[in-house]
Formats: sequence, structure tokens, C-alpha cells
Amino acid sequence: MTEDNGGNATGFADLELAPELCHALSGLGFKEATPIQQAAIPPLLAGRDLVGQAATGTGKTAAFALPVLQRVLADGGRPEPLALVLVPTRELAVQVCEAMLSYGHDMGARVLPVYGGEPIGRQLGALRRGVDVVVATPGRALDHINRGTLALDGLEMVVLDEADEMLDMGFAEDIEEILGHT
Repeated sequence: MTEDNGGNATGFADLELAPELCHALSGLGFKEATPIQQAAIPPLLAGRDLVGQAATGTGKTAAFALPVLQRVLADGGRPEPLALVLVPTRELAVQVCEAMLSYGHDMGARVLPVYGGEPIGRQLGALRRGVDVVVATPGRALDHINRGTLALDGLEMVVLDEADEMLDMGFAEDIEEILGHT
């Protein structure tokens, strides 16, 4: 990044991310935080709510995933999920899950993609064993909630990734119902 940010932190360690996350990011070739990451990570680490918008390819996934994983480092290891990430499509669920697993590799993060079009048995087994983060499409998340296999009482973080897309696709009622269970 060559852009002058007025002296603000640009390295991930400067953003007060855990050493495990910084090590994983370094191994993935990430050197400096992008503007959306610089703007989003500190308030999310402080537990504040955030609405962020940035162009494709600017690192939005890392902007929310890294604070989620840092919270997992502090409070994870319990059977119920600590965070729920809602996404509009199964492709995005897989993409976000893979990114979070890469970032959280050194810490053993348990991240589960939950979406339709796949046999539900693997998802049920993983949920029974315990996961830290569920990345789900709204329909399959509701399916698990209604089955009693996805408990949301212990959630500390909820992310609506591509919220505008989910609303455009008609998921508003599903999202409201899911948030009603948190």
C-alpha cells in the first residue's frame, strides 16, 4: 500500500491483532492492512457495531474475520458458536469459511460453512462436536435453528456479509427471524 494514511497504523500488529493472527497473515503474504481493514478492525476489536462498505477486492472479509477470530482466541473452545456470519450464497459461505480457516490456522479455529444443496449430516456432526464460527446462508441457518441444532444464545458477534445482496434476494424476513433468536 503506498497511500498515505496520515500516520495511522498500517501493519496488522499495529492494529493490536493477536500474534497467532499476525503470523498466519504474514505466512499468507499479507504485509499491510488495507483502508477498510484499518477503519474496521479497531472498533470491532473494541466490541462496537460497524457498518462497512468498500469495493470488491479491498479486504472486507479480513476486516470482519480477524476481529471475530481474535474474539475466538479469547473466548472460544466452547460447544456453541461464538459468531455467526450470514452470507447470501453457498459460494460466498465456502469462500468466507476458507478465508477464516486460513487466517485462524495457527489457532485451530473451528469454522463451519452451513448452506443448502449439501447433505445436512456433516453439518449436524460438526455442530454437535462444537464450532467457534458458523458461516451460513439464511435458509440453512433457519433450518438448523428450527431443528434445535444451531444454538444462538452464546453468540457474541453477528456479521451480515453482503447485507445489501441478501436484502435484494428477499432474505429480510429470514434475517429478522434469525436475529430474533440471538
